[in-house]
Amino acid sequence: MTTIQFRTDKETKEQSAAIFKELGINMSDAINMFLRQSILTNGLPFQPKIPKYNAVTEAAIQEARDIIAGKIIVKTYKTVAEMNADIDAMPDEE
Repeated sequence: MTTIQFRTDKETKEQSAAIFKELGINMSDAINMFLRQSILTNGLPFQPKIPKYNAVTEAAIQEARDIIAGKIIVKTYKTVAEMNADIDAMPDEE
């Protein structure tokens, strides 16, 4: 491993660190992603962004977070056949 040092202003560091945290990565991970993509594309690679969500998407993301946190209990299946049998047993919606 090697170390790279660079300078940036405090506001840029804080704002980018907050974005990276929301994406689940740290500053070092983000810089490594940038460098690796630069190599792959032989230039400036991409501009990752946090997408703007609508209310339905926000609700789905929150539901997923609640499931992960154990706030919502969902039924799980050991096999696809078990899940399909459960689906087949459901009454038809009309």
